[in-house]
Amino acid sequence: MARPKRQERRRAQLVEVARRIVVEQGVLGLRLTDVARRAELAPASVLYYFAELTELLREVQDQAVERFCAARAEVTAGPADPRTRLLAMINSGLPTGEDDELCRLLYELGTVARRDPAYAARHIDLFQRQVTLYVGILEAGAALGVFTLADDPTTVARNLVLLEDGAGLHLMQAVTPFDAATATRMLISYASAATGADLHQEAKR
Repeated sequence: MARPKRQERRRAQLVEVARRIVVEQGVLGLRLTDVARRAELAPASVLYYFAELTELLREVQDQAVERFCAARAEVTAGPADPRTRLLAMINSGLPTGEDDELCRLLYELGTVARRDPAYAARHIDLFQRQVTLYVGILEAGAALGVFTLADDPTTVARNLVLLEDGAGLHLMQAVTPFDAATATRMLISYASAATGADLHQEAKR
């Protein structure tokens, strides 16, 4: 039984090495030899655990998606008030800064989704899971009479995720047109208009 455990440890090590490289230098131009050199292995040894670099990066992407979605689900699970849950969801969706490794990882790997259907499918899954979290909050608020939705819950939820993605992309650039606080206010403004609730006032409490 020791051999499978060693294989699992080695695979985990390679995923972590690849993750660090993507965060540090981006995914474009990344080569298998870069991962092998950082892991102090021969390229052929890396291929023993992952058939190709894209397979390794898919594992990095899978883990990043799971961590991001789990974190968002966790912050919205506690509060009973839909307004508080909606604000918590909004606050958990934007990069905290240039040093936000998880968001940087997701945005970097998102560039591969333009060319690789497998990456695109995982990116769509990430989008849909965030929409589902928003829909649950919006439907609960509407059922309680706290929200008066300007559109159907799915449309509002999709708009919120798209706004997060667009704002987050700008926040991760070397020069940003606005800061995270401004991006959050923009999201809250849309959410307030879409739900009929004064979320700005709620955020000050």
